[in-house]
Amino acid sequence: MPLHLTEAQLNEPVTTYMRTDFATLDPEWTVGEALAHMRKHPPPGRIIYFYVVDAALRLVGVVPTRRLLLATLETPVKSVMIASVIAIPTSATLLDACEFFTMHRLLAFPVVDEMRRLLGVIDIEAYAEELAETGESTPAPASPGSRDDVFQLIGVRLTRSQQARPLVAFRGRFPWLLCNVAGGTLAAVLVEIYHAELNWQHAVLALFIPVVLALAESVAIQSVTLALEAFRETGPSWRELFRRLRPEALTGLLLGLATGLLVGVIAAIWQNLAVLFLIVLGGIGIGVTCAAVAGMAVPHVLRLLKRDPQVAAGPIALTCADVAALLAYFNLARLLT
Repeated sequence: MPLHLTEAQLNEPVTTYMRTDFATLDPEWTVGEALAHMRKHPPPGRIIYFYVVDAALRLVGVVPTRRLLLATLETPVKSVMIASVIAIPTSATLLDACEFFTMHRLLAFPVVDEMRRLLGVIDIEAYAEELAETGESTPAPASPGSRDDVFQLIGVRLTRSQQARPLVAFRGRFPWLLCNVAGGTLAAVLVEIYHAELNWQHAVLALFIPVVLALAESVAIQSVTLALEAFRETGPSWRELFRRLRPEALTGLLLGLATGLLVGVIAAIWQNLAVLFLIVLGGIGIGVTCAAVAGMAVPHVLRLLKRDPQVAAGPIALTCADVAALLAYFNLARLLT
């Protein structure tokens, strides 16, 4: 499956590029029987994963090579297989297959029909071969570093292809913008709920809503950018998320207090209202802290849920930042006035 593909080729069925020389196992075999079968009937192609199929050739599991080799000979294959298999349907295009590789970062995917019968395999080795031939990567695709390079290059090519197709780009980006629509609507509802506070002192609070939201949104975007950059060093995990949340929350708190102090002093002097200093300071401090946490958490959660954080993280994090900032700002106004 070459990397230098035209748009027409990317829209071709994935079955055009799949291999049919895959290795299959029976779930009722033991590991010893499976290894004996492989030695007696070795598949002609390369083996990345062993696919477990029933009598009707329906895919029921997958066994990584390492797991098969390390298991005892008496262990049943169905005990070492992974039952939840991510498979590509025959209706998918080659572009869809590229998305599978960039989102799940597996070395190969089975291709199945509507009855989940195994028809073929599409794997990343073809990408790695071409990278070695063109000099874009090292000629050792089995190493983790070179595999990461391959995944990254597939993602770059996929992004370029999607950006060159306006309708595809629209479908990928529009649904996440609905988060901003919902956030803006919710912000309007909050303004309506807290209209009594906004009427206080001739709606002086309304003067500082833009700066409260702007600071929260700016910090949220900064945190999203840092989270995406972190993916280049370590893969996403819940442990990694919790490890990064604490320092990011403290950074957000410091940023919120510093900017809130500055804006609060300006607001209090400008409007000659001492209580406004506390409202602005607290609103910005809490809002920016929540924005930093949301900006760091949203990309990690999306990646763990196998969604693309580069497109979705921004709108979701900004919506969370806006809602948190307004709630903090208005509730402090209600509490202190």
